[in-house]
Amino acid sequence: MLSLDEEVRLYTTNAEREKYSLLATLFGIIVALDFLERAYVRDSITAAEYSPACTRLLSQYMTMRKLVKDSIPSIEEFMTRYRLDTPAALHRIKVGVPATETGKWIAETTQNFITFMDALKLRLRAKDQLHPILQELVTGYARFKGSKDWEGRSRMVGWLITLNGMKASEELTEDQSRQLLFDVDYAYAEFFRSLGGDKNDRDDVFRAPS
Repeated sequence: MLSLDEEVRLYTTNAEREKYSLLATLFGIIVALDFLERAYVRDSITAAEYSPACTRLLSQYMTMRKLVKDSIPSIEEFMTRYRLDTPAALHRIKVGVPATETGKWIAETTQNFITFMDALKLRLRAKDQLHPILQELVTGYARFKGSKDWEGRSRMVGWLITLNGMKASEELTEDQSRQLLFDVDYAYAEFFRSLGGDKNDRDDVFRAPS
């Protein structure tokens, strides 16, 4: 008969002990991340305190996931198995970067759109004038989850290919310039539609690192 005072062991080998130790560490990281996210939303900590702490926890999470990948196929399954009710942590894990970073990226991408459209409106036409700006814009656009399926991105990549095939001093025609401005304006509108109506959910559109 099992004694109520007897310690129940989860493992019988050193390998099993190490596995449960790693799972316990992963559990603790997720709980800590959820607590941090809620504290930041409630303004209980500053952005300067939140950002490095969040980055550190995300890094620790990625390391632990690699160590337990054979035991845990997905983070959702892990949360279900161990009854973790941590939606804020799950959201941040899927985004993959602190909330402070997503806000900065939105601002940078917006500025890149405006800069490029202003360049076209100022009648800049040469490859060496437009290519660097469009390249930066397309690179920033690629940060967004699902952006490869957006029509606006495919249009901009098409124009990047066109500019790549031109000589540095070669210029777009007036018709090409008007079409390019139309396509970039379309991508700009699509970009903001992707952010959704709730500013607090804007980082949903960002890609988590693989």
